Amino acid sequence: MNARFFFNSLPVKYRAQYRDYYTYQNLIAVRAASMIFLVLNVVIRVLYLAFPVSLTKAQNFPEFNFSNWVFIIITPVFLIASNLFIVDYKKQKKGTTGMALLVFLFALYIIVCGMYSSFIATSDPSNALTLYLIALCLISVIFVFEYYETVLLLVAIEVFFTSLLFYSQTPATDMLYNQLISAILLSAFYFTSRYFFTYKANYYLQVIEIREKNTEIEKAGEFKNQVLGMVAHDLRNPIAAVESIAMMMELDEVDEETQDNINMMKASCAKARSIIDDLLEAARDENIAVFETRNTELNQMLTGIVADWRLQQSNKVNVVFSSSANPVFAQINHEKFHRVIDNLISNAVKFSKDRDRVDVRLSQQSDGLTIEVQDYGLGIPANILPEIFNRFSKAGRTGLRGEKSTGLGLSIVRQIIEKHKGSITVTSTEGLGSTFTIKLPATGAMVLGDLLKPAENSRQAV
Repeated sequence: MNARFFFNSLPVKYRAQYRDYYTYQNLIAVRAASMIFLVLNVVIRVLYLAFPVSLTKAQNFPEFNFSNWVFIIITPVFLIASNLFIVDYKKQKKGTTGMALLVFLFALYIIVCGMYSSFIATSDPSNALTLYLIALCLISVIFVFEYYETVLLLVAIEVFFTSLLFYSQTPATDMLYNQLISAILLSAFYFTSRYFFTYKANYYLQVIEIREKNTEIEKAGEFKNQVLGMVAHDLRNPIAAVESIAMMMELDEVDEETQDNINMMKASCAKARSIIDDLLEAARDENIAVFETRNTELNQMLTGIVADWRLQQSNKVNVVFSSSANPVFAQINHEKFHRVIDNLISNAVKFSKDRDRVDVRLSQQSDGLTIEVQDYGLGIPANILPEIFNRFSKAGRTGLRGEKSTGLGLSIVRQIIEKHKGSITVTSTEGLGSTFTIKLPATGAMVLGDLLKPAENSRQAV
């Protein structure tokens, strides 16, 4: 532990914030301790009333009786004051001098109560050290005091202790003995108090440092996304210009070699535009504060997506959708969820051989729904499986037909699914294929669908 606060306070930069932080904690401690102390004295008073004969015969009963009444009268003042200050603190979120003074006086009050009980009630200074020690230990552990407050408290305690020694007419030898013991106890009190101050101060500084680092990371992330968005947006213009030139060249009669070059230019532009779209999507999704969704019937949506893919693939890869016949509803952002399913099917097709099958399955459970996209192609190597959803990861691979990967697609997919309060996982065996599983939470419409579900579920396939 860093012990630099044993003999000084926090740096000026954090001092006011930390004071506000521990002032509230001190007020809570005052309220709790005063309540316990009051209840304890009320119980003692009840015992006085319940057993008047036996207790009144105890040694020094008048002094005990007097001290008990003093404690019962004074302690509620601290209890009421601490409650009022706590209410005030919750409104202002700031510590005041009055709050600090209340905590200081209460700490002194508890210690003096221990002295008073022993000195006055027992008339024996040597017995005072037990309650004195207990009070010092409690105060040093429960409350947080600044360096100067600790020193002032030590001085005040010593003044009271010496005054009580003189008041009880302690012999010089006993007085010297008690002062020596008191000095040892006060030294222990000081180091214990500063230890807990240092411990809590270091903890507070660590929390502040973490918050500042998080703020810096958030700002850096926002700046990165802004730059990413601007760069990606500005790249569209030159790519569009190159694409326009290629299209204009196609208007003229060209030889086969030139046509191949034009096709290469157009394919490169399309690929670059796809990468830019991924970059913009990644930056845009992170900056969205409000994620708009609407209740959507997923059977219809997934059927449409799969039908489009079947038209695109012709006889290359067979994309099949299966689901329960009942309506299945979910709160989704239609555009972004469409992108998720498109991306997963695209990946499945990319690593499937011609005439292979890709299954898209929808199922409904009591706690939500599940969408699975399964292929029977190459599968994902075990060493890159943990990185599959990381942005710009090395998990990106070239497809069976030469399709390139930006390393952003699955990262965007997970980002979108998490914004839907869902989750996505993957299982894969190399050479046997992969299964991506999306889980979404239940909605009110889904629960209604469960109530309307027929006794036997039928299956439909596209």
